Amino acid sequence: MLALITGAGRGIGKAAAERFRREGWEVAEVAHRTDCDLRDSAQVEAFAKKLMGEKGCPDVIVNCAGIAQQKQLQDVSEAEWDDMMDSDLKAAYLVIRAFLPAMISRKSGSIVNVASMWGETGASMEAHYSAAKGGLIALTKALAKELGPSGIRVNCVSPGCIRTRMLGAFSEAELRALEEETPLGRIGEPEEAAAAIYFLAGPEASFITGQVLGVNGGMVI
Repeated sequence: MLALITGAGRGIGKAAAERFRREGWEVAEVAHRTDCDLRDSAQVEAFAKKLMGEKGCPDVIVNCAGIAQQKQLQDVSEAEWDDMMDSDLKAAYLVIRAFLPAMISRKSGSIVNVASMWGETGASMEAHYSAAKGGLIALTKALAKELGPSGIRVNCVSPGCIRTRMLGAFSEAELRALEEETPLGRIGEPEEAAAAIYFLAGPEASFITGQVLGVNGGMVI
């Protein structure tokens, strides 16, 4: 079994790659902007052609690549807005589109998109990030309906505050405040988000599609 995981260089993506490998899967990794610029359709198509030529079509695609930024909307430049949309939403579209004909032909496959709780609720100072992740959630639901007849499941993991580099801009006081806002009283670990990804990707979730699984310690209920 082959899993393709984008954003596998760090954080949740890295933890997901490690989890799939521990479970005996072969993993194809792509780190955003180093192995392949996932915002560029020509690069994504070339990567997909090479991977399918060498290993075949992935059984699972995990779209975890993305960026984050905190700014008031009036301070977000058009270039920053476009980069957010390209990195957090368009990249997933391009990756899915590149492998979809092979998945549809095979009539099987599982896609897991990694969004954010802010894509569900919106976050102050992160309007462009929230918009991109909200779009990814909508894409997940739409594709679940579109691809279900072809035997392809599409789900979404929606992490809350997870201990990754994206929290690097927060002070210790801010992190403590986030912990206090979380019913479970702590920051989540990448491995906990990876466990949700692995569950939705695999056979134990065989009758689950179009769903958004929150991994947020109860912050969003």
